[in-house]
Amino acid sequence: MQSYDIIIAGGGMVGLAVACGLKESGLSVAVLEQGPAPHFSQQAPLSVRVSAINRASQRLLDKIGVWQNILQMRASCYHGMKVWEKDSFGRIAFDDNEIGGQGLGHIIENHVLHTALWHQAQTLSHITLIPEANLQQAAFGDNETFVSLQDGSMLTARLMIAADGAHSWLRGKADIPLTFWDYKHHALVANIRTEQPHQGIARQVFHGDGILAFLPFADPHSCSIVWSTEPQTAKKLNTMDASLFCQQLAVTFDMQLGPCTLNSERQTFPLTARYARQFVSHRLALVGDAAHTIHPLAGQGVNLGFMDAAELIGQLIRLQQEGKDIGQHLYLRRYERLRKLSAAKMLATMQSFQDLFAGQNPLKKVIRDIGLTLADKLPGIKPQLIKQALGEHDLPEWLRK
Repeated sequence: MQSYDIIIAGGGMVGLAVACGLKESGLSVAVLEQGPAPHFSQQAPLSVRVSAINRASQRLLDKIGVWQNILQMRASCYHGMKVWEKDSFGRIAFDDNEIGGQGLGHIIENHVLHTALWHQAQTLSHITLIPEANLQQAAFGDNETFVSLQDGSMLTARLMIAADGAHSWLRGKADIPLTFWDYKHHALVANIRTEQPHQGIARQVFHGDGILAFLPFADPHSCSIVWSTEPQTAKKLNTMDASLFCQQLAVTFDMQLGPCTLNSERQTFPLTARYARQFVSHRLALVGDAAHTIHPLAGQGVNLGFMDAAELIGQLIRLQQEGKDIGQHLYLRRYERLRKLSAAKMLATMQSFQDLFAGQNPLKKVIRDIGLTLADKLPGIKPQLIKQALGEHDLPEWLRK
């Protein structure tokens, strides 16, 4: 039986970020990843699953030593944002010149983030990476947690961290209730080439039945799209002829970047909001999608998860320095209190946005058009919105050091 201070179930982006952030804590960490070790090739085509990494998450990735590696692999800085409503006067635009340049964020393939974090974890002596590890049993004792894997291995730890995604097995084993609701939308993702250059600007259009975002890659004519729409529409878009799909795409996007061509497969997945009633229990802490999932319309899902990681890293380092039991429910409550509040605010904001921009009700349309225009024109509002988007308004204490 192998013993560790911490076992992290899930070797994805958030789980690996926690592991790497504990490098100077004196804590030993095992990371259990269901899949094989990730690999990346510069010659590989762009992946269709990407994340919009804000400055707060960039700060975390830099602090744990992976940011420069990510930039060397593949990352696309964007310098502006444009949001508008189709067939309407409501619009707002952001520019990084308003905050001194240096970009509003980066569009990065999830596979790049995962691989960079995995490679960093391989270099750190306090981490044991266990790929293709499938949890079979878990028992939460008074002083430690016992887990067994399908290959017969047995491990113990003072603390388990559930970073095993939206359908978290560990969350279920701990009987933590889940509040969830269906957004009644599916997201379609793909990569496209546009006739006109995107100029490093992320664009998003609200239309009656959904939301369409164009996220710029480093190539001036290449974008990732995220199209959130009703399930039947998403299914139809996913299976229609590529040329017809591109026509529909360009028209919905008001021909902002001209005609476009499909440059990848199309993928769709359902959108569901989830919120764990508890983020911690005795010998267990939840991070990332295991704790919460939100609508992708503002691209904040992975950023919310990375801030979970930063807060938990800081709390565990503090507990270890103070000689306290890192797995005690009482001591983990501080992490829960801080992160539950942030997640609840984000979930409420995303729900309000989705409700406001859904449908063609004339009164709602006028309200949102006026709201977008005032936010764009009135002094003092836009800087606050930019600060929120950057994620630097409410950084965990560990990231402020």
